[in-house]
Amino acid sequence: MSNRIEKDSMGQMEVPADVLYGASTQRAVLNFPVSGRPVPEGVIKAYARLKAAAAHVNAELGQLDRARAEAIAAACGQVLEGLSTRGGLARHFPVDIFQTGSGTSTNMNVNEVVANLVCLARGKPIGSSKDAAYLKEGGVHPNDHVNMGQSSNDTFPTAMHVAAALAIRDDLLPAVRKIASDLEGKAQAWDHIVKIGRTHLQDATPIRLGQEFSGYASQMRHAENRLHRALETLGELAIGGTAVGTGINTHKDFGRKVADLLAKETGLPFREAENHFEAQHAKDAFVEVSGLLKTIAVSLSKIANDIRWMGSGPRCGIGELRLPAVQPGSSIMPGKVNPVICESVLMVCCQVVGNDATIAAANFGGVGSILDLCVALPVMAAAMLESIHLLARACHVFTDNLLSGPIPASSPSPSGAGVPPVSTPPSHGLQPDEARCQGLIEGSLAMCTSLVPVIGYDKSAALAYQAFKEGKTIRQLALEQNLLPASELQKLLDPMSMTEAGDTAGPGGG
Repeated sequence: MSNRIEKDSMGQMEVPADVLYGASTQRAVLNFPVSGRPVPEGVIKAYARLKAAAAHVNAELGQLDRARAEAIAAACGQVLEGLSTRGGLARHFPVDIFQTGSGTSTNMNVNEVVANLVCLARGKPIGSSKDAAYLKEGGVHPNDHVNMGQSSNDTFPTAMHVAAALAIRDDLLPAVRKIASDLEGKAQAWDHIVKIGRTHLQDATPIRLGQEFSGYASQMRHAENRLHRALETLGELAIGGTAVGTGINTHKDFGRKVADLLAKETGLPFREAENHFEAQHAKDAFVEVSGLLKTIAVSLSKIANDIRWMGSGPRCGIGELRLPAVQPGSSIMPGKVNPVICESVLMVCCQVVGNDATIAAANFGGVGSILDLCVALPVMAAAMLESIHLLARACHVFTDNLLSGPIPASSPSPSGAGVPPVSTPPSHGLQPDEARCQGLIEGSLAMCTSLVPVIGYDKSAALAYQAFKEGKTIRQLALEQNLLPASELQKLLDPMSMTEAGDTAGPGGG
């Protein structure tokens, strides 16, 4: 591989001849061969948007000539387009996540690539951006022009916010809305199905399957609201603070105008930070948003695990739900089908909780946030974007491959090889077993709860203990003992009536 010689403030550096980056990036490549994972594409795309906006604003403020500004913006457009194309410009952004904590290496990587794209557009060879003659005739310098009025210390935090906000709006919010809508549909469709409730993993009073799923749907609607709050939190941008928040070497209106332009272009609520020192010296906003993502992960884990439990069996578990058979569950046990989609989602939730711990630690005083700068920004950005991506994909997979489908090519028996199911198997997607739900209710000792307002707590408890001891149902024993007229008992022990609040007057109180 042939090399070319590039220069930066530290001197000469050999750089591969065909790459668009320069000496500063190459130093980072050599200094940080840690994970092999480059800074996420979303951050680079956000940087391209930011550099283009900065160029336009600098031109508007009379800091940069219009020709250079247009050239920089055009090169940033190439970056956005090139990163969206397989085999495009991604290889020109090689800096590892675990680099300098301020993200300086990535900022310079973008500056150098943009400057060299301008070189090529002007018919000059890569690496001409430091040539005095080229600059005199209108060339673009990576620091003086692409980075004008900026610092890594305000651009990387800004790019983090822009990248996370775009990913939430474009990827995660639609996925959360999708799962919420599906759950709401099931809550309505299954509201006539009464089943036994369970608290502490023990039998409790009846509940409708639709009521349970309405709770899951509400969790996802709350998740949607949390994401809107996250967008508002991420809207504050550090741009305009430069090195330590004072705004040295930039126009006083630069930060506001760049934020306004980004807001106009993206439709997101971006605005200049109220306090640049807070925005740069710590990343509390990122910790807050990560906490909201963690909450969504915990909500999703609850839904996935409940469905896994209710679908356990199919013969020797709870078996109230039938999970779609998407793949063989065992290499040794024929006919076994496992809740693999639930398990996949639960692992995603674990990763998001771990990423939240990383983000919190990275902002910890004395670890990342030290005096006038947070110096663990790249790993925070990577963890955040991974959480957003994983949650979005998990929601889609959970909806498409479990809640709604997929439609199988054949209809394998969910009850095991050669064993007929209890009732007609579903054609696709998650389905209730109504017969199983009804059968489990009648045998529950918690049925005695509806008798409490009439015969009192102590008599009801004694009835439950005796029914358990004798292996009888509450209904059987109550009829044998003539506790109440059969017609009244039939009314009190109606499972559907137990799923709604009503008149509780009687000896047992309210």
